[in-house]
Amino acid sequence: MIKKNIATNELGFVFNPATGDSYSTNPVAASILKLMREGRSPGEIKKTLADTYDADADTIEKDLQDFISTLKEYQLLES
Repeated sequence: MIKKNIATNELGFVFNPATGDSYSTNPVAASILKLMREGRSPGEIKKTLADTYDADADTIEKDLQDFISTLKEYQLLES
């Protein structure tokens, strides 16, 4: 889950007020952030991505895990 103090918007802008760091994401990552904010489970996120984008399940799984790893690296997720 994204930390509550992390600001995001529909265009994929991410701001961490604790550090002053900001990031820009692509449209797919912006969709993932939105779904995470809605409290969707990883399974629900994968299904939504599969329904929205033309990608196979393995690619979606890998890309989602890579993005979650990046969020952890930048300390944007709850512990």
